[in-house]
Amino acid sequence: MTGPLHGVTLQTIVERLYEEYGWEGLARRIPIRCFQYEPSVGSSLKFLRKTPWARAKVEALYVDLVTR
Repeated sequence: MTGPLHGVTLQTIVERLYEEYGWEGLARRIPIRCFQYEPSVGSSLKFLRKTPWARAKVEALYVDLVTR
């Protein structure tokens, strides 16, 4: 059995969350700089790949989105 994150790239997660919430909505839900100041998929990926606690929050938000 596989979970909702199986086979999903971090880029796909960020793009899907952006489509659903926009940068403002993401920044409200997860207040991190890469969503608050000059956000982009590229800058977010760079930050999230080296910041495990922030990546975990983003992944949890994605799981909530796709399992509701």
